[in-house]
Amino acid sequence: MARYTESVCRLCRRENLKLFLKGERCYTDKCAIERRNYPPGQHGQGRPKFSEYSIQLREKQKVKRIYGLLEKQFRRTFTEAARTKGITGETLLTLLERRLDNVAYRLGFASSRPEARTLVRHGHVLINGRKVNIPSYTVRMGDLVSIKESSRQLGRVQAAMEGAQRRGIPDWAEVDREAVSGRIRLLPSRSDITMPINEKLIVELYSK
Repeated sequence: MARYTESVCRLCRRENLKLFLKGERCYTDKCAIERRNYPPGQHGQGRPKFSEYSIQLREKQKVKRIYGLLEKQFRRTFTEAARTKGITGETLLTLLERRLDNVAYRLGFASSRPEARTLVRHGHVLINGRKVNIPSYTVRMGDLVSIKESSRQLGRVQAAMEGAQRRGIPDWAEVDREAVSGRIRLLPSRSDITMPINEKLIVELYSK
């Protein structure tokens, strides 16, 4: 399966935005954005001119990198959003928020989305008491997402739970820190997504 194997800090610098891909490091002065706040490469400090298409493309790339999706996965999610009643751009973002790997991160079980994806793939995450190892699984309202009992003492899980208070828990979920579990009270809405995203640009790009 194709995957990105280069430095993820380059992605943050390319988008000129903290994507929080390295967990706790992103909150320290070691973050690449803090040290070199310009795009990577020999022309990174230049002054490029951006066309309408390039602005739309950059917005799509930014969202793909935030949620850790490849083009085929992202396009499939967009197609599903376009077929669903409602505003396509907002539906796209809420579908991305409902991915199991993202939910595990937002509940505080992992310090980053890549780390949450690893937890899911290795079978540490349960949905209503049943193991689900598919990161793209879409959670539903009322689902109980938890870490299986034998994995609750993992060092990474414990460290992530300690740092979760700084990141904050979304209003659409309630977390039981003792049981290392979270209940989905409501489905995520557009207002719950705080990252600076202009989803209209993505819709315009795919509508061409």
